[in-house]
Amino acid sequence: MTHQHQPVLMRGAPLDQARLAMILLHGRGASAEDILSLADALPRFGVAFFAPQAANGSWYPNRFIAPVETNEPHLTSALEVIGDLTAKIVARGIPHERIMLLGFSQGACLALEFAARNPCRYGGVFGLSGALIENGDRPRDYAGDMAGAPVFLGCSEADPHIPLERVHRTTMAFHRLGADVTERIYPGLGHAVNADEMAFVAATMQAAL
Repeated sequence: MTHQHQPVLMRGAPLDQARLAMILLHGRGASAEDILSLADALPRFGVAFFAPQAANGSWYPNRFIAPVETNEPHLTSALEVIGDLTAKIVARGIPHERIMLLGFSQGACLALEFAARNPCRYGGVFGLSGALIENGDRPRDYAGDMAGAPVFLGCSEADPHIPLERVHRTTMAFHRLGADVTERIYPGLGHAVNADEMAFVAATMQAAL
């Protein structure tokens, strides 16, 4: 099953009144409603929030480190959902440098992968407990220029789902793409969003507003 024609939840400012747009991507087994609740801890004045829903609550069936073909056609469909939504936002007058991508867990992997495959000067890319999907178990060569776009990677030092070496590899990949990367590894944290991560996101948004 593909993800086209699934609902996209919206909150905050209407696009024609917004200064920023943020696309939020939920994790496996979660929902658009779940990830959209993070907006409660973020600046909201002048921000349009969008949260697409994955079919059956999952963007792709297997782990992000599995061979990429085992996650098709779901992965391609998920990336197309972000691309279509981004294009609609740009068409309404908000440029890429004022669009932010935020994801948690499976949604973080998806947000990071989309940004790396479609590099440009985004307003921000925030991967919370995630890493690049790449070619599953093999590194991928990404090409392009993110022109100093802020990229944030936050993860536990012992996340049960995200190998730490994949986070470090993701940091290096975005450095090569010309992003301004911040990596924060948290001791003793489980697979969860924490207050420090949300404070970083909020500060990045506030600086852009």
